[in-house]
Formats: sequence, C-alpha cells, structure tokens
Amino acid sequence: MTLEQSILLLILGSTTILYARRWIPPEATSILAVCGLALTGLLSASEALAGFSSSATLTVSAMFVLSAGLVRTGSLEAVTLQLARFSRGSRRRLLVLLGITVPAASAFMNNTPVVVMLIPVIKSLGRQFKIRPSLLLIPLSYFAILGGTITLIGTSTNILIDELYRQSGGPGLGIFEFMPLGLAFTAIGVIYTVLFSRLLLPKRTPLADLVSERPKSAYLTEVVIEGRSKLVGERAIQAFAQIAAPEPISRQTHTSRHRRLGAGRIRQTVTEKSDGIELIQVVRAGIIYRAEELESLLLRADDLLMISGDPKEISLFLDSNGVRLTTVLEDNRRVSIDNTELTFTEPVIEAVLLPDSPCNGRFIGELGLARDHGVRVMGIQRHGRQQLTGLRTMRLASGDVLLLRGPQEELHAAAKEGHLLIVEGVGQSILRSARNRQAILIMVAVVALATLTPIPIVILALAGAALMVITQCLSLEDALQSLDANALLVLVAAIPLGKAMETTGLAQSAVDLLTNSIGSANPILFLSLFYLLANITAQIISTKAVAVLFVPVALNLAVSLGLNPTPLIMAIAFGANASLTTPIGHPVNTIVMGPGGYRFGDYLKIGLPLMILLWLTATLLIPIIWPLV
Repeated sequence: MTLEQSILLLILGSTTILYARRWIPPEATSILAVCGLALTGLLSASEALAGFSSSATLTVSAMFVLSAGLVRTGSLEAVTLQLARFSRGSRRRLLVLLGITVPAASAFMNNTPVVVMLIPVIKSLGRQFKIRPSLLLIPLSYFAILGGTITLIGTSTNILIDELYRQSGGPGLGIFEFMPLGLAFTAIGVIYTVLFSRLLLPKRTPLADLVSERPKSAYLTEVVIEGRSKLVGERAIQAFAQIAAPEPISRQTHTSRHRRLGAGRIRQTVTEKSDGIELIQVVRAGIIYRAEELESLLLRADDLLMISGDPKEISLFLDSNGVRLTTVLEDNRRVSIDNTELTFTEPVIEAVLLPDSPCNGRFIGELGLARDHGVRVMGIQRHGRQQLTGLRTMRLASGDVLLLRGPQEELHAAAKEGHLLIVEGVGQSILRSARNRQAILIMVAVVALATLTPIPIVILALAGAALMVITQCLSLEDALQSLDANALLVLVAAIPLGKAMETTGLAQSAVDLLTNSIGSANPILFLSLFYLLANITAQIISTKAVAVLFVPVALNLAVSLGLNPTPLIMAIAFGANASLTTPIGHPVNTIVMGPGGYRFGDYLKIGLPLMILLWLTATLLIPIIWPLV
C-alpha cells in the first residue's frame, strides 16, 4: 500500500467513525474531509471542492425544494386521509393502503419530509381506529425507504451513485432504471409488513399519547423515589391503581377515579398510598417502562416516575410517600421544581429533532429555550433510552426526543423556530394550501420531461424548484429552510472522496485483495457480497458514505473481470438504501422512534428477516434484470 493510499484510508476511516459516532456535527465532518483531501495533496483544491458544484448536489438541493412544496401544500396528506377511509378501521387494510400511497410518494419525493408530514396523520388515524402507533410507524418508515428505491430521484444516494458512475465514464442511470427491482422490493416489504408486523412489532404507547389522554386540569411532573420511600419493593401498578372491569363506569365517586394508562382503563382508589395520582411511566437506568410493562415492575430507590394529578394531590403524595420532585433544565442550569409551582398547569410535549433542525449538534444551553420562550427541558430520549443526566454536555442529534414543559403558545413557537416535530394531532404540522394542484403538476412535469426528453434531470429539477417559489406553493424562506445542510454536505464530501479512491489506486487495491481472496468465483457471488456488505454497513453509517466506499471498488472489479458494471452498481444502491434493522441507519427510522415509542431492538426484530429476504431477492433478480456479462 502506498503512502497516498494510507493517508486516504486514514481520512476515510476517520470520516466514517465521525459520521457514525457524531462526536462533532456531521456538517463539520464533511468539511474536514474536503479540507483533508486538499491539504494532504491527494486532490487539487478545485478537485476537492468539486462536490459543491456537482450535478448530484444541485439535483438533491432542488429535490428538497420540490418535496417541500408538496409537503407545504398538504398534497400527500389529503390523498392519505381519503384512502384511509376505505380501511374502515382495519389495521391490515390501512397498512395496504399506506403501502400503496407512501412508496408512490417516496419514489418522487425526499422520503424524510414524506414521513415527517405523515406521522401526525398516522397517529390521528391510529387514535380514530384504536390502533397503537407502534404498529404503524415502523411500517410507514419502511414503506418510505423502499419506495425511494423505485426511481433515480427517490433518494439522494441513488443520485450520488449515478454521479459516481458517470464520473468513471459510465453511461449513468435513467430515472426509471431502478423501477423493476424497486417495485419488487416494495411489494415484498409491504406484504411482509402486513402479514407479520402485528406479531413482530411492540404494542407500546408512546409518552405523547399517554400525556394527551390525561385531564386538562391535571399537572404533569417527575418525581424520584428516595431510599426511605414506602413505594420501594412494591409493584408499580399495585402502588397506584387496580385494574378495573372492562365496562366503563359512567359516574365517579369520592372513593374512585378512572385513569387511562396505555390501552387499559384503570380504576384508581384514593388511599394513603395512591392519593389520586396517575402513574404514566417509570424510568430506570435510562430504560422506559409504560403501560403493561408496569404490571410486573417492582419499584426501586432512584426510579424516576412521571405522574399526573391535581397540585394538592401531588403535594400530599410527596409528603406521604418518600418521594421528591426532580429538577428540570432551564437553558444551561438545573433548577428544582418548588411545590408552589404546582399551582400552575403547563402542558408537557414531546418534540422530535428533524434532520434539518438548527438545533442539531448544539448544546441545550445554546438554544435559549427558557430565556426566549420560558420552556424547560425535562429530559431527552435518544435511541429509545431516556437521558436524565449529563444533558448540559450532550450535543443534540437528529431523532432526539425532547420532553418540554412551558406555555402552550411558546412551546409551538420554540418548535417552529427549532424545526422540531411536535408529536400530536394533524393540524399542528401541516400547512394547508389551495395550491396543492399546482405543486403536483410541477412535480409531474419534472418527472415526465426527465423521462421523455434528453434534458438533464438537474436542469429540470432546478426549474421545478424555481416554479414552486414563483407559483407561491412555497415561500422563498421555506425553500431555503428545506435544504438539508447535513445531507448536502455529505454529498459535497462524498464526491471528492470517491474520486480520491480512483486517483490513489485504493479502489483497485481493494479489488486485488478481493479477487485474491475469492478468486475467479461466479460473478453472482461478487454481486451478492457487494449487496450484503453495503447493506450491513448502511445500518451504521450514512448510505452516501457506503456508496463512496463501495462504488469505486465495484467499478474497478467490473473492469478487471470484464463484467457489466451496472448490476454491481445496482447491488450497492439497493443494499445501501434498504437500511431497516437499526434506528440510526436511515433518518426516517430515527424520526419515527420517539413517536412510536420504539426501542433499538424493535428494529432488529422486524427488520432482520426482511433484510435477509431482500438480500436473497436482489441476488436472484439483479442478474436477470441487468445481466452481468
């Protein structure tokens, strides 16, 4: 291995680790990678900066604007709500209808805004049909991911792979070249999800739904069990309530109250022990326990309980049960909640950090939530675990769920300013518009002209983005805000990194290592191996980084073995895009984690069988659709 190859390998390794671990903002990682290529002399300055002006970066930027125009006009929401009526409350029928509409939208829109727009819609339909969101939101994410594999413009990774292919002298990929296998992937994913999601997905209620069901007059707060508490050693449910008979009781008496916990109805006896308090969740060592999980949970000292009740009940509960109020984060300092504050009822909401949020990579104290809006942070949920300590030194990341308390109007103002998705009803996140027809026509025109004319997709996408603003489907401010700096800068870094792998000979060295290890095996084995390696790697790091690592190697391997490079390229594209088994491999998996109340292992349980099924499908169909020789 030459010195240049060693330096490039170090840059690639460091970049990959930084993308995966997020010790610094991903945007900074991308810029450092570009600078590293230029400063080490692996590429000239103009070559290192070529990603900023590449057609892939410009196309993806325009697609963000086009997608935002469709989102802001509520086009997909209206179609989804209309089709959902045909489900008539059936979970399977609803999943089938979502399996039609969501992939169709994701094939032509960026799938992140598709999922963001539909989360409130799906949660609203779930409440209407009495279907838990945990049975619907991972399927929503999977449908969006698989739908993105149907066309060239379905994902930015496809656009990047096309750019890398063209840079190597290849013919590039057509807008519908992905469709045969993309449709097969989508059909398999929808059928699998409809048949097995009820068995493999948790029946879990997220915090936002539990909170929304409590009486408006109730106060929500967190308390910590002290060592001397009489609650220590008792079962959580028994300490607060007893399961009631299934039939609803129409009148309350002074001896009992009805509370809802998850999907079950609870009769709560007002005793010295319960004091009319509703237990919503228990957090122990970062793990969250809710609903049915509380039935067998024995309470321990230092458990954190989220409870609800009127201020007098909570005050009495604190005095008689050996528990204390916890603290909240007020910008950069911890503050205690005084009992006198319980006389004021403030709403508590969950807010998810979106990929384009300016809060990503920043500390809570830098946001000024308390200073500007009077909003306090009660906790942060990351990858299904509740973070209660070290919040001041934690850099926020896409997908983090913030538990916020504050005045209603200020909570929504803070969410709008910080690009946070409030996990609640439909009306809070969709800006309706009478211009949805224009937005749809613009997108249809872009796709039709890209298919029927030789005009480059980058020109058509930029023209479509401009028309979205001109026709007022989208304001200029919203168009600029729709640009995902993280995704775009990853592209900016990926393009020169791919070129450096070619110019330094690192890609050819990887090919030599591969052929020496496997020898002159059946080319299908190489294809299947590329898919599997790309798929496994994409569960941990950005799919664009996966493309940079494997596409140059695949192109060189095709030349060495005299193979058609297109099937190898497709194996990498579909393997990288089918990131299903972790919440960190794809942004939409991360986004649905909080609203669905999921944990890390939930993705592996449902995603691993589907991952294997798609791998076998790709190995079988790719050589048929795109012959290797």
